[in-house]
Amino acid sequence: MKKGLLIVLLFFSCLNALAQEDAWVYLLDKKDVTASIANPISILSQKAINRKALHNIPIDERDVPVDEDYIAQLKSSTGITVKAKSKWFNAVHVRGSIVNIQALDDLSFVSHIEFADKDLNTSKTSKEKLNSKFESVFTDFNYGNAFNQIDMLNGHILHQENYTGAGMTVAVLDAGFPNVNIMSAFERLRSTNNLLGSYDFVNREEDVYTNNTSNHGTLVLSTMAGFIQDQFVGTAPDAGYFLFITEDATSETPVEESYWVEAAERADSLGVDVINTSLGYTTYDNPNYSYSPSDMNGNTAYITKGANIAFEKGMLLVTSAGNSGNDSWQIVGAPADASGVLSIGAVNANGAYAFFSSKGSAAQPNQKPDVVAQGLASYVITENNTTATSNGTSFSSPIMAGAVTCLWQALPDKNNEEIMQLVREYASQYENPDNFLGYGIPDFEKALNAGLGFGNVPEDTEELIVFPSPTTGKLYISGFIDSSGLAKLYLFDIWGKKISEFDLNRETDDNIDLSFLSSGLYILNTGENKTFKIVKQ
Repeated sequence: MKKGLLIVLLFFSCLNALAQEDAWVYLLDKKDVTASIANPISILSQKAINRKALHNIPIDERDVPVDEDYIAQLKSSTGITVKAKSKWFNAVHVRGSIVNIQALDDLSFVSHIEFADKDLNTSKTSKEKLNSKFESVFTDFNYGNAFNQIDMLNGHILHQENYTGAGMTVAVLDAGFPNVNIMSAFERLRSTNNLLGSYDFVNREEDVYTNNTSNHGTLVLSTMAGFIQDQFVGTAPDAGYFLFITEDATSETPVEESYWVEAAERADSLGVDVINTSLGYTTYDNPNYSYSPSDMNGNTAYITKGANIAFEKGMLLVTSAGNSGNDSWQIVGAPADASGVLSIGAVNANGAYAFFSSKGSAAQPNQKPDVVAQGLASYVITENNTTATSNGTSFSSPIMAGAVTCLWQALPDKNNEEIMQLVREYASQYENPDNFLGYGIPDFEKALNAGLGFGNVPEDTEELIVFPSPTTGKLYISGFIDSSGLAKLYLFDIWGKKISEFDLNRETDDNIDLSFLSSGLYILNTGENKTFKIVKQ
């Protein structure tokens, strides 16, 4: 009798285990949230967008659909039927046995599970797992040998704030990218589907990984997107990347400028945010095609004019200043001479000028280089999947481009020129730029805080107000940044070139005369982390 009862109990126990239960599976994240919110028509109808705008209802992460890849994995799980999904809760309603539903908790993208039968919610699924996952997300990277080149910029602070480039798109216009498609150092890039596409404009083919004579693009990309656990982390490891070959490494001819412009046009059509160009053009194999230093005036070279148009289209262009500082050419080349380009010089690991870095020239209409990053003994990952050091503004540029990409991710409401201005303004020698380091080494932590509105204004300072903007001439001042009643103001154009400075006294001065300016947008800076955009009519 006891044996029969035991069999019956086991039978009903098995039935309970196999009984179908309902549960909500909450997911940890969503794909492309930043990009989707920035382009709401991709996730909402125009009518929905209009209704939200009419009633001042923000479009947020809840409007982004549930990741279909996650749903597909749930559907393929043993004994699981997907019944419904909710983007608002980022959850999927499933049906299955208790055992099979509980097994879903082992999936990396599952945050926690709630059974409809509340008596079944006794496992440690929810908060313990959720917290442990988020702890791993926000854990500091171990940058290994690459630490100095990001620490110099305080770019690692952006990463600590979880701004790693996610949702941003970068186009790398360069020479060959051998082995990027198979190297383990780019496995993170590939596994997250952030290797978005490629094209060789020189040979007119999709393949940029084989049949090329240069590894330059691979080295450049590694400083932004490379990742070797506990050994190397690029400055924007979670951005999406398009890889374009525009440089013919076998010769130097003007057609490469045209390839570059064509690639920039494609980047624009693909919605690229940031372009990195570790290339420069000054002289050619045929000297009849070569430029002269006087042509580096910001609007002569074909590629320079193309770069300015790319800037007008809203992209942010980061470009190597060049490696001619120690030869007869010396000055910044094209397209880094463009007003719409953030041109990057090079320093060594201690922040001192690197001897080869191309210099600015008084003949150039804008301050060049704009800023600098480590370009002497920069750490890179080679096509052989090993770390090494290499020299050149070819590497200071992408190191900077990655940091800029993360900053823009953090400040999505800023446009390209505003991000560029923040980078310049919070650089080490902003008030006293020179032709070697430009505005100096940027501090991305300060730029982030300023962009978020957390500037360092002394508590006892009377708030400074300037008005009106737009103005036809006079700009009136109320309040002074210095508690002594004095103020020093600096006026810059949108490219970061200082136009004038004004010494004001609370007792005698209440305005400055801007009638000498041409119509346009200008930046007024107090020198104390407070800026104003001024429109001159």
